[in-house]
Amino acid sequence: MRYLLVGISVFSLVSFCQSSIKPAAAMNTFVFTAIPDQDKSRLRARFDKVAMYLSKSLDVKVRYVPVKSYAAAVTAFRNNQVQLAWFGGLSGVRARMFVPGSQAIAQGKEDVAFVTYFIAHKSTGLKETGSLSKGIAGKTFTFGSKGSTSGRLMPEFYIRKEFGKSPREVFSRVGFSGDHSRTIVLVKSGAYQVGALNFKVWEREVKLGKVNLESANIIWRTPPYPDYQWTIRGDVDRKFGKGFSKTVKSALLGMKDPKLLESFPRARFISAKNSDYVPIRDTAKSIGLID
Repeated sequence: MRYLLVGISVFSLVSFCQSSIKPAAAMNTFVFTAIPDQDKSRLRARFDKVAMYLSKSLDVKVRYVPVKSYAAAVTAFRNNQVQLAWFGGLSGVRARMFVPGSQAIAQGKEDVAFVTYFIAHKSTGLKETGSLSKGIAGKTFTFGSKGSTSGRLMPEFYIRKEFGKSPREVFSRVGFSGDHSRTIVLVKSGAYQVGALNFKVWEREVKLGKVNLESANIIWRTPPYPDYQWTIRGDVDRKFGKGFSKTVKSALLGMKDPKLLESFPRARFISAKNSDYVPIRDTAKSIGLID
């Protein structure tokens, strides 16, 4: 029995040593994530392709790690569980506040002037106008995720600006769908009468035939604002070698495959910098979403 116990102890020690090697090896893997703004299966299909593209472009192992919420994406970035992230405007601002030295390096061409669509169920009788309709007051309303720029920050800003009240004072019921695709589902089914979402998701769902325009329609489009961007940690050059962050930026700006870009969907990626998102930071401060 004594020899058996010794054998088990030795086996356990060897197993521990072998398992402890794996994280060290994994340190050479460049890991990224993205805010979960759409259906999870679509996100996986999209970003697994991005991981393969970056692996070839950067000549390092690249892995995409999905997260369950916007807050989880920011936390993963803050804790160095990921070194790169596809953030929305607000989540990017929050992440860079937590990680000094991190930089916004690329954005979609469309992200310079992003837009939120307010949509309504046909039963409301609301039609598209050039301003936010007073007719939405008293209706049921759903945002997207609590951390979304296009699905929460900007629509709440304009609701407060128009009515001088919080959303809960304007609407009979307020909800958070969790993502833009879900917002469409909830409004077109009538579960919520009005909702606000990312215009690119709406246009993509319409293109794919997943929106019955007789059951839900756009009633207002916000003025443009800066939104999505790729943000990278400031310590990647120390971990992966001098100039690595510039190489990552070049790879993103050099993404030309139409099928890969269509999965975002973006026409192409262009350069971005932290100062581009000052309007988002200031808007978030003005309604108390960040200090």
